[in-house]
Amino acid sequence: MSRVKRGTIKNKTRRNVLKAVKGFRFARSKKKKAAKEALLHAGTYAFRDRKNKKRTMRALSITKVNAGVRALGFKSYSTFIALMKKRGVELNRTVLGQLAENEPKVFERTLAEITK
Repeated sequence: MSRVKRGTIKNKTRRNVLKAVKGFRFARSKKKKAAKEALLHAGTYAFRDRKNKKRTMRALSITKVNAGVRALGFKSYSTFIALMKKRGVELNRTVLGQLAENEPKVFERTLAEITK
């Protein structure tokens, strides 16, 4: 069996791993073994947090709507949403949150239309 020398391939994989961990700290940016482990963990956290981001953004838009609704005299967010469902209004929370934050006059008119 002939001998296989893997110098160039090994260096290429090492270079690619170290390129991916650029900006990491300490041994994680300099040593291949630590860098590979850091990449594995980073990938896990990235996957998890892509899911968490959706949760966080939903909570943020609900908070914006709640603040806007309370400023206009409603008791709470839940009573506002219940009234919207009762009236058959189908604006999602993201749009309502953006209106409450950026366009308070439009949000107020929307609220007035819903409460009629």
